Amino acid sequence: MVKTLQALIRPLAALGLASALIALPAAAREISPLDQVRTMTRGVNVLGYDPLWKDPAKGRFQMRHFKTIKDGGFNTVRLNLHAFEHMDADNRLDPAWLKTLDQVVDAALAQKLTVILDEHDFNVCGEDPAACKPKLVAFWKQIGEHYRDAPDQVVFELLNEPCKGLTDEVWNAWVAELLPVVRATNPTRNVVVGPAFWNNISHLDQLKLPEGDRHLIATVHYYLPMEFTHQGASWNPATPETGVTWGTDAERRRMKADFDGVQAWAKAHGRPMLLGEFGAYDKGDMASRAAYTAAAAREAEARGWAWAYWQFDSDFIAYDIGKDAWVEPIRKALVPR
Repeated sequence: MVKTLQALIRPLAALGLASALIALPAAAREISPLDQVRTMTRGVNVLGYDPLWKDPAKGRFQMRHFKTIKDGGFNTVRLNLHAFEHMDADNRLDPAWLKTLDQVVDAALAQKLTVILDEHDFNVCGEDPAACKPKLVAFWKQIGEHYRDAPDQVVFELLNEPCKGLTDEVWNAWVAELLPVVRATNPTRNVVVGPAFWNNISHLDQLKLPEGDRHLIATVHYYLPMEFTHQGASWNPATPETGVTWGTDAERRRMKADFDGVQAWAKAHGRPMLLGEFGAYDKGDMASRAAYTAAAAREAEARGWAWAYWQFDSDFIAYDIGKDAWVEPIRKALVPR
């Protein structure tokens, strides 16, 4: 049906009958990745580690929080999906989990938010690529079919932070195999893809995207310097406990240079950019965290990128669910009034 409608659009457009497009459903319209990024602008990561996925009644995140996010000045949510634990022995997604996902997506779309469906099982995939791959293929086959008629405000992200066993070479080969799975049902939906080594900017030059697929948005994550952004993080023992500040001229110049390098790659390859994660862990001093967050957001915006802060709840938080209130220094850093 979508292809039929698209075939009808072309001659109408040639005749200047733009009004004919207005009556078409959103799913029938094709949006370029650059225009998609221009609508995404400011975003936040949500729901990655929320009990909602196993028992909606126990969810910390409530559907009303999408309005809070929209009213807070954001236009995008990146849904961090740990789908593998909701698959059966044949890699079929649990219908109850899909029902919850539909409710989440519908609630976000109702607030006119762009929704990035980010498959977030990066640890599983990095530790055991052989076990991961059939699950990842099955996930995108099912999600592609399930959301084939969703509006273009729904964006797919193949895999968060490919790492460890997913080397540059392996990940590039997977991208070439996964995209046809998505394209079988979503030929023009925009898809987010980032480099190996945890979507690190240092590996962006190694990312190989199919030249013929022009509905791709490239992504990187930025947490440099790690000794500042991850100070006190128990899962990253190499970083200091506390006491590292940020904000000198040299530190700001380093960030600018890092972002300039990404921008040079984006221009050379004709790919719009999403800064999919950035932020500083809660144990750093708030003044430095806010300064770092604001600097990263403004540098991304200055280059025409969309961005998604890590994250709404859990840690690095922008919103204190216990207090039902924004962490104001972080919110103001992200969305200055």
